[in-house]
Amino acid sequence: MALRKPPFLPMSLVATTLFLLSAFALLGTPGPGIAALLAIGKLHGFLGSLRFFTGLQTGLAIAAVVCASGLLSVLSAVPGLTWLLTFAAVIYLGWLAWSIAMSPLATATQAGEAVTTFTAGLLLGISNPKAYLGFMTLFASQTLISGSHAADALFKWLLTVAVILVVDIAWLYAGARLGRISLSARTERYINVALGMTILAVALYSIRALV
Repeated sequence: MALRKPPFLPMSLVATTLFLLSAFALLGTPGPGIAALLAIGKLHGFLGSLRFFTGLQTGLAIAAVVCASGLLSVLSAVPGLTWLLTFAAVIYLGWLAWSIAMSPLATATQAGEAVTTFTAGLLLGISNPKAYLGFMTLFASQTLISGSHAADALFKWLLTVAVILVVDIAWLYAGARLGRISLSARTERYINVALGMTILAVALYSIRALV
């Protein structure tokens, strides 16, 4: 009895490996999310930053779904919607950059708790233009599973989310370790300002590439 032909061909190991390497390169380099994780991890420690981390991962997973499903292209076709969303993202990222740049020093008060909430992380995840650029590049890359676009998109999404988790945990841990180093008040303020400027600069550059 002849065996039934599978609905799609097996995944390509070489293509999957190249996809993972590209994902680490695109999503693991500093941007608004990573700069925020470093800053918040430095100030609040690893455990104290988990609410923000969880919100960020949720927001990034949603953004990845929007890109993988093609919904971003649909939304971009709505007149004026792209500019409205871009304006909202600039306002939020500007506020986040200022909050981190002016955040209290580790030896100061525990002010600025609003920046460490789940909601703050969620908003950053869904408004991060660098993430959208990375997601669009990855999902438009070579096919990993032949014969089924839905299966290919789902597999890419799962790999992307896994890479984000690994990368962001590493950066959050690095921020927490940085917070344990005894630094002068001036040096610590310089670091906070540099992280805040990184968020704003990379965000503006990525938005320019998107619109």
